[in-house]
Amino acid sequence: MIGVRLHGPRDLRVEKLSEPKTPGPGEVLVRVDAAGICGSDLHTYLDAKIGDTVLRAPLILGHEFAGTVEAVGESVASLSVGDRVAVDPAQPCGSCELCRRGHPNLCTNLHFCGLYPDHGCFCERMVVPASSCFQLPEGFDAETGALLEPLGVALHALDLSKAKSGDSAAIVGAGPIGLLILQVARAAGLNPVFVVEQLPWRLTLIEKFGGIAIDSARLNAREKILISTLGRGVDVVFEAAWADQSVQLSAEIARYGGKVVLVGIPRDDALTMKHSMARRKGLTLFLSRRMKHTYPRAIDLVRQGLVDVKSLVSHRFPLGQTPGAFALNADYRDQVVKVMILPSQKPL
Repeated sequence: MIGVRLHGPRDLRVEKLSEPKTPGPGEVLVRVDAAGICGSDLHTYLDAKIGDTVLRAPLILGHEFAGTVEAVGESVASLSVGDRVAVDPAQPCGSCELCRRGHPNLCTNLHFCGLYPDHGCFCERMVVPASSCFQLPEGFDAETGALLEPLGVALHALDLSKAKSGDSAAIVGAGPIGLLILQVARAAGLNPVFVVEQLPWRLTLIEKFGGIAIDSARLNAREKILISTLGRGVDVVFEAAWADQSVQLSAEIARYGGKVVLVGIPRDDALTMKHSMARRKGLTLFLSRRMKHTYPRAIDLVRQGLVDVKSLVSHRFPLGQTPGAFALNADYRDQVVKVMILPSQKPL
């Protein structure tokens, strides 16, 4: 089969790889029909590492995907050949303390697609646990299925905040995760929701999804939000950028006693915030790790029309053009928002 492996910083190669193994008990073979490029993929692409996880051998990236079941292993009764599924990339052990407490996203023995050393979805086919698969309803195409994973990340961030209908909010960063947080926040009744972004083509999407766009390339975002809230700040801030100066800004625009949810991943693996301000305000900080128990809710939100995931997709590429797709995304060219790789699509 064809797969795309990362060999080093910005060194993605389209290669002919061995076919996946035959699915074992509890496993299924999935043909990958759509796979999204995530910001965390871009970290690994640019630096051959993310946080303290370092690439030590060629790796297939990717964890946002949906596809079609092509083979079923023994003892799998929930799925059949031909079923269309979204795949949760997290494979928790189910037996460690955190799993037993209901926090599989914090599993201490977690395997995760596309995170070294576990291969991901930028390939034609892969074997996954049947328990990781969620059948797609009628009307859901593969791209919609792939976008359920980032929608789950947004839902988990909102869950952590425990924000209530009528609370005010701000989101720092209007990439795909920030725009999905905006949509679930508005669906939950948060109002107003300010969104800070510096790329002009994303400001229109903020307004489309009911947010108050603040162009940080032209305006002082801190001053704008504080003036708009009469100096109070907002109840909860979701930091969804790459967590450098955006963390400090989040603390500055949160109200006294407010909450800050950190979703972005800092490229330098450091967290910087002025301590006296956070302490004086009595801020509560949450560090959001992926998601848990969100796929059924994400499916329902899309099915009810409360969240529009497809509007985020700005670019589509066949599998063989994945290296160019990553370069475009990493350099923020061509008004990119969300890039989707379609392994079954043949190049023109």
